[in-house]
Order: sequence, then structure tokens, then C-alpha cells
Amino acid sequence: MTRTVSKRMEAFEAAMSEAARHTAAGDASSAVAALERAHVLGQLSFVPHLRVHWQMLRVGWSAGDRREVIGQVLRIALVPIGHLVGRLPMGNTGGVNVSAFKPMPIPPELNRLIEEHDR
Repeated sequence: MTRTVSKRMEAFEAAMSEAARHTAAGDASSAVAALERAHVLGQLSFVPHLRVHWQMLRVGWSAGDRREVIGQVLRIALVPIGHLVGRLPMGNTGGVNVSAFKPMPIPPELNRLIEEHDR
């Protein structure tokens, strides 16, 4: 049985890989930018949503950003609740620089991939 991967999930995995490369190179700000894209793309699916917050936690930890670490621990705890009740703030980039509950505008190129998921 062959399993097809959506373009949204392909883009999610590409953003996660990009974040890993930037993290390995010690470029936390570029890693965070890639993780923010991954968050927007992955938040509709439980496991990818958890994965991106875990990676945000790791980047925050390696950067010594206590605020980010604490914020990501809280977000990791909120992910199951958000999925259970169906309340996810679409477009939210997932970092502590924004409220965990605030919907945000979705960049057009990411929105096209998300809309494909809804079809």
C-alpha cells in the first residue's frame, strides 16, 4: 500500500529539515524562522504540531532563552487540549513572541498548502 504525502506535509518536513540545518550551524534566528513556517503548516495535525513545539523548545534551550523554554513547555501542554476541543489559532507562528491563542494572517504561499489539506 502506497501512502501519499500532501504538499503541505512535504513543505512542513522541508521547513523542519531547514530548521535542523540552521540549528546545527548555530543560527538560532534562521532556525526559528523555519520553525515558524513549520508551525503554521503543521498545527492542523497533532504529531507534527507537537514536533514543531519540541524543536522550538530545543532551539530555545540551546540559545539559553529561558522565556522561550518555559513558553514552549506550556505550549506542548496545550497542544493536546487544542486538538481535542478543535480550537487552534490558525496562522499562529508558535513562538513566545505571540500569544498562544492569537490567530494570525497566513502568508499566501502557506495558505495555498493549507487549503489543499481542506479539500
